[in-house]
Amino acid sequence: MIKVLVVDDSALVRRILTEELNRQPDIHVVGTAVDPYAAREQIVKLNPDVLTLDLEMPRMDGLSFLGKLMKHYPMPVVVVSSLTPKNSQNALMALHLGAVDVICKPGSAYSTQDISVQIVRAIRTAAVARFDRQRDAGERPSQPTGGVSVTHHEARIIHTTNKIIAIGASTGGTRAIEAVLTALPADVPGIAMVQHMPPVFTTSFAERLNSICKMEVREAKDRDPVEPGVALLAPGNYHMQVEKSGARYYARIKMGPPVHHQRPSVDVLFHSVAKSAGVNATGIMLTGMGGDGAKGMLAMKHAGAHNIVQDEASCVVFGMPREAIRVGAASEVTSLQHIAQRLMYQISKQPVSGVV
Repeated sequence: MIKVLVVDDSALVRRILTEELNRQPDIHVVGTAVDPYAAREQIVKLNPDVLTLDLEMPRMDGLSFLGKLMKHYPMPVVVVSSLTPKNSQNALMALHLGAVDVICKPGSAYSTQDISVQIVRAIRTAAVARFDRQRDAGERPSQPTGGVSVTHHEARIIHTTNKIIAIGASTGGTRAIEAVLTALPADVPGIAMVQHMPPVFTTSFAERLNSICKMEVREAKDRDPVEPGVALLAPGNYHMQVEKSGARYYARIKMGPPVHHQRPSVDVLFHSVAKSAGVNATGIMLTGMGGDGAKGMLAMKHAGAHNIVQDEASCVVFGMPREAIRVGAASEVTSLQHIAQRLMYQISKQPVSGVV
């Protein structure tokens, strides 16, 4: 009997995989885990023969866990993830790190049963794979297929299915933000926004946007998830940053000195998005006075983000957009009425595979 441990943060996927695998006469799911930390305890406790592993999980992504696992406790792993389309860099990296096979999830967890035959075959193959737990996994070649230079313990996901939209605005920004958000769909990727505004007004502004937009809009609180269908507005007199945990993004609300005489500061937000989200981010610079956000937007561009800047003709004040263009941070410049359309087009082009 092949003992399998299923690691996936989706309760639905865990249930469906367990039911499908337990139908096989030679396979038994001995346990499940919601993230790599729980998986580590279950491996020691249950001693499974094969691990199925998702890549997008909270606290630690699957590639990071796979690298650590193969270094300290090599065992047969089958990656089952929406981030591993055939021949993608994530798939190649997972195989390089030691996964026996990679299976790409269909578009919806409800159709996981459609690939049960592939998963069963992969698990049976993995069960007979040989793993020498005395071998130093550090001896693996450091140049995986695809030309991405990385050692196993450094692997992490670069492209994720979770995307981030970062918006900065000042003078004239309340109407500009309203124009952009009301043109976006309910399932838009998570949005983090800074509008230069006194504390007494940010709550009311968020409430107004929430009443007229398809997505949920609210004033951000510390540790709020930045997730699809939600737009978070930085509270007045506090900086907002975006941090990453595993493959998930969270808002951090902090004090700190004003930047460009502003708190919240667009630069503070954009620099954090550049660091935490990189190519998974899209930046939007709207009307405003001064230069807040230009350097942070440039950092986002250097990290691989696509940046959309409002043009002069549609701005109330062209200061912040002009400075972003001047330093080379803009990927494109367009009118306010076209920003939402351009944003959704760029998001549709973003890949969901790749590692660094």
